[in-house]
Amino acid sequence: MVIRHEGDPRWALPGEAGTRFTLRWMHSVEKEDWEEWFQVQSNGSIIITGTRFKTFGAGVPAHAGKETHLKAGWVVMTGIDRVVDPLAAQAAMAEHYRLIYDGHTLMLSRHNPPPILTFSVEYASVWSLLPALIRSWWAFEPRAAL
Repeated sequence: MVIRHEGDPRWALPGEAGTRFTLRWMHSVEKEDWEEWFQVQSNGSIIITGTRFKTFGAGVPAHAGKETHLKAGWVVMTGIDRVVDPLAAQAAMAEHYRLIYDGHTLMLSRHNPPPILTFSVEYASVWSLLPALIRSWWAFEPRAAL
């Protein structure tokens, strides 16, 4: 899986079928963390599988996917299973965008103006993505506490 900014690979991570990852950020109005969960499919596409957030706000559907329930103070929507490939996110500093991958956290919000990052599964040689692979290895923080 490659995360690009303006076409250049910024980070690269293993992204075989079944790989799951989370984008987490602070909602700009609600000031609460939100999460969206994603999975890589066997054809290399990325789908959103679910989301969780603390409060409903403008533009939030009453339900999405197959199930909506409350769990530990979060509204949880699962079974969304919608293709979002390539996935794009504008990683604004104020929203503290993070990628959670294999229990580790990568801060995505590092620059102003906020970068528009695209996530996609690409089949490429290790050599062509070596700088992005090394950058990923150095950038991850210790295991995420969710």
